[in-house]
Parts: sequence; C-alpha cells; structure tokens
Amino acid sequence: MEGTIAFLGGIYSNHVALRAAAEDARRRGAKRLFCLGDLGGFGPNPGKVLPLLDEFGVRTLAGNYDVSLAEKRPDCGCGYTHPSDNHFAQLSYDYTHRRTTDPERARLGKLPGSIRFTRGGRRFLLCHGSPRKINEFLWESGCSDAFLTRLLREAEADTVLCAHTGIHWARRVPGGGLVVNAGAIGRPANDGAPRIWYALFEAGEEEPRFVPVTYDHESLAREMEEESLPAEFVETIRTGWWTTCLEILPAKERARGKY
Repeated sequence: MEGTIAFLGGIYSNHVALRAAAEDARRRGAKRLFCLGDLGGFGPNPGKVLPLLDEFGVRTLAGNYDVSLAEKRPDCGCGYTHPSDNHFAQLSYDYTHRRTTDPERARLGKLPGSIRFTRGGRRFLLCHGSPRKINEFLWESGCSDAFLTRLLREAEADTVLCAHTGIHWARRVPGGGLVVNAGAIGRPANDGAPRIWYALFEAGEEEPRFVPVTYDHESLAREMEEESLPAEFVETIRTGWWTTCLEILPAKERARGKY
C-alpha cells in the first residue's frame, strides 16, 4: 500500500472535526484514510459519523466503544479505574447508547479488531488500544523502548498505529520499529487549543507527521449544549483543555494540561 495515507484517532461523535480532518487529508493527497476506532462517545448525535466515514471512504476498525455499543454492554469498556473517570465515561456512554440505532450497532459489530498491510516493505498493524488489548493505554511517558520493541516483535509488525489515549505521539525504537499513537479527532489534545490532530504518512516518507486541524468547534459546542451533554465536555471543546477523565493520565501527561 503506497502513496499518502492518513490515520484518524477516536472520533467520539465529533462529526464536524471528522469532516474537517478528512477534507484536509484529501487536500494533502491522501488516497487512503483509516480510522482507529471509537466512533461514538463524548460528542453529540453519534448517528452523523457513519455516513461521513462512508462519504470519505474511511476504512475503520473497532474500538472499545464500538464493541460495547454493538453488544449492548452496560459501559464503554474504556479501561478507567478511578471513580471520577468512570462517572463521566458513563454519562457519555449512556447518551451514546440511547442515540445508537440497531442498524448502526450491526455495522459497528462488523468492524475488524485490527488491520494489517505492507507499505514500503514494512509490516503495518493498525489497532485501537494496543496489539495486546483493545483498551490498553499506550502513553508516551509509560512506554520504554524495550517495551515497545517487545510489543512490535510479539505483534509481528514493523510499524504499529494505535489511539485510545487521545494524545498523539510517535517513537522509533532501536532496531527501526515504529509506534505511532494517532491521538483523537473527537477532542483536543489537552494543550489549550481547540484544534484536533491526525497522523499522516506522506508518499515516499517513512516518518509520520502530525497535522493540526482547526474546525468550527463552536458549532459543535452549541450542538452539545442542545443535546444537554455535560458542561465539562463542552468546556473541553471550547478551550482545548481536558476537564474530565484526567485521573488515568500519567504524571508527565497530566502536567501538560490545565487541570
């Protein structure tokens, strides 16, 4: 699989950012777009996401949210452990669960758990959390080179693309293996700016670049308010700072944020 390829992290029902990111990737010459799962959650009106993925021909794998919705599980299976994180995660999931139709659940249930292909002689593996577990958080500060090297070896891959954490990063380890966390489309990267990011491998390039995308976040915020979603969620969209699900963050990642 050659040419320019774009990788989108969790959508979290942010259909406005999804359209902006997909259009940006196409303008940059991306012939193929991939989504690394978690189509719903956090944002409003989850039913607006699947039609956009179809419109832009985005090939999508399953995240924990998608599996939970497809199987009508009682929670998102996000992997949080702190009561505060779980409280807000449940509010998000309950809303998304109510607004997801049975035909949409059927589609989510057909998404693959991973995607593999070869590009430039390198074996690519796309997953949601990690190659080991759909809801494993791969934080940059918590992943040693030795751990990532073992992860790549066990996954039989030269390059792993993942998401789930919501914060983008990439690292090439000794020996040449590469791990890329594409972050998220659905909410900002906890950096005080309302933009979102996606990962792009340009034609002929072996290193990814992270592309910032500004979008009409205010229209999404108003839509969230109309849907009576938590004010904390709306604040994140407007300010770029995470206000919820903070306890899962390692110390280094949390120190970069406001809260």
